[in-house]
Amino acid sequence: MKYAEDQRTELKVRVNADFKKEVVALANSEGGEIYVGVANDGTVIGVDDREQEMERIGHMIRDGIKPDLVPYTTIEGLEDGGRELIRVVVSRGPKRPYHLSDKGLKPSGVFVRHGVSSVSATDDAIRQMIKESDGTAFDKMRSLNQDLTFTYATDYFSDRGIPFEANNRRTLGIMNTDGYYTNAGFLLSDQCEHVIRCAVYEGTGKANFKTRREFTGSILKQIDDTYEFLELNNNLRSTYDGLRRVDYSDYPMDAMREALLNAVVHRDYDYSGSIIINIFDNRMEFISLGGLVKGLTLTDIFAGVSQPRNIVIANIFYRLELIEGYGTGIQKIMESYADSAPKPVIAPGPASFVVTLPNRNQHEQVEYDPSLTREENVLRLLSKKKEITRRDVEYFLRCSSFPAGEALANLVREDKIVRVGAGRGTKYTQKKR
Repeated sequence: MKYAEDQRTELKVRVNADFKKEVVALANSEGGEIYVGVANDGTVIGVDDREQEMERIGHMIRDGIKPDLVPYTTIEGLEDGGRELIRVVVSRGPKRPYHLSDKGLKPSGVFVRHGVSSVSATDDAIRQMIKESDGTAFDKMRSLNQDLTFTYATDYFSDRGIPFEANNRRTLGIMNTDGYYTNAGFLLSDQCEHVIRCAVYEGTGKANFKTRREFTGSILKQIDDTYEFLELNNNLRSTYDGLRRVDYSDYPMDAMREALLNAVVHRDYDYSGSIIINIFDNRMEFISLGGLVKGLTLTDIFAGVSQPRNIVIANIFYRLELIEGYGTGIQKIMESYADSAPKPVIAPGPASFVVTLPNRNQHEQVEYDPSLTREENVLRLLSKKKEITRRDVEYFLRCSSFPAGEALANLVREDKIVRVGAGRGTKYTQKKR
């Protein structure tokens, strides 16, 4: 028989330290054969102790390569010209990328066949093999980084009475059945490389910068730290209802919370960019990467239809009671502004999703004029808005509920504005002429 190296054939004089690399390369490519006891030029040299070498090869494949490649390899003895050879047949594995156990899913541990050579796979090639094997759902795929710790997550789960041992991590989807950490595990780990960046600006544009913060670590830590920062920048405005002081925050707490969780749970983590939160005098913007999941429209979102991009993370957040259910976040944001004239703006783009929360205590381009009557000020406010509520008037006139309600009642009696609805849903619009 004539022996020659090619894309699917490797010749080895003896079993050496590189042998596992050759097996890994074939399993990650199109499969092939390795002949032991044959020189690179095809000369048959033979092996001295075939049984011992075959046993050694078996140990190498079983203990030195992951995932388990034993079912996809065969080791057999041959004779050629009176000399003993070994043939190792390697099939293309279904759980690529295969790698050296002590190196992990890194270029130093993952090899592919290139011509007659076995070469290190690039990071992009490793990611592509993972996608082909694990599917395209980011949080279900094996993490390239397997050296993960969960200091913050362990405490977080413990505080909520949820077990976080190895078997529980498999159930949660943080670890797969082969013992690899998934990208969901990576996001929850202390080594998570994705970050949330917050910036506060003076005014309504980005010309005057005030402060900036960056939050890192486990996404559980990031949401805690970010929410605390948002609370610090959520100012209160006070009015009085008789002797009772009433405080109104710039932004509803529920809206801030849901916008933050929405950005973390539904963002596209295939992008390396950060979640961005911009705080202006008149609005707060939550910008996450990734548009709507394919097949969904904005109408579907407002109707409560949801298809989580990161189903493992969504399920974990549900278990942690961070979210109540799929598809409720946007609805809760809108409901938190039910008594406010300015409404949140939901703006999905081709590769982004932006939620803008208006500052309830800021009325853009309309300033209270103390030289005018309350009724005249209310009409000025309505000239800039399609509809208002009694609470909007309280904010704008800087008064309690009684004088605000009295001003609105006077304008209704004078037939200058129209009352629509009843109870908490009451709104006021301009009289059509």
